[in-house]
Amino acid sequence: MGYRYETHLHTCEGSACASASGAEMARVHKELGYTGIFVTDHFFNGNTAVPRELPWRERVRLFCLGYERARDEGEKIGLDVFFGFEFGVHAADFLVYNLDQEWLEQHEDIDRMDARKAFLLMRQSGGFIIHAHPFRERDYIDHIELFPRDVDGVEIVNGAHLKQPEMNDRARIYAMMYGLPGTAGSDSHHLQALPQSGVELPRKVVRATDYLEMIRAGEVKCLGNGQVLA
Repeated sequence: MGYRYETHLHTCEGSACASASGAEMARVHKELGYTGIFVTDHFFNGNTAVPRELPWRERVRLFCLGYERARDEGEKIGLDVFFGFEFGVHAADFLVYNLDQEWLEQHEDIDRMDARKAFLLMRQSGGFIIHAHPFRERDYIDHIELFPRDVDGVEIVNGAHLKQPEMNDRARIYAMMYGLPGTAGSDSHHLQALPQSGVELPRKVVRATDYLEMIRAGEVKCLGNGQVLA
């Protein structure tokens, strides 16, 4: 068995829809045998927990608290913790990795920029982007948006959809049609009933770009309920 990483995780510090703190998420994933986690709270164009009326730098500081508390707890218990964020484009969501708090501070109103221009800027800055749950159906989603030329991969196993397999099946077909690599994540918001999704990798992640290299090399195994699904 390789090294297991949760790639899609929310904390109550950064996401209004989450109930678990960053420290709690770190502890429970360590107990479940994960090597590391990527904290990907909802950014300001999503269901953020950060008041929108605050100055930009203060908003960014508060947004990063979930990651920081997970990281600090991870250092105590031996869990690797990486920063990411979930960027919303209308009802579509994208997981962004390999950028940091300083980058966000320097790019005020990135959440208001045209989506494709924002994606280009992120990737030019060293970030990489995974389209999360591209075929999610909810009452607030009136149409589906796809950006196959602007992302580095597709989340083909979303833990929140394990009981709705057709949504993950459609994501697999989409990725295959455009030659995009597939990833997996639990999309965890709470401590209860964790779907134990994520990825299994042949090597440890030291920097977020290590994960990207393994994605591109086709070395990612997608997990659901603790088992390899793809």
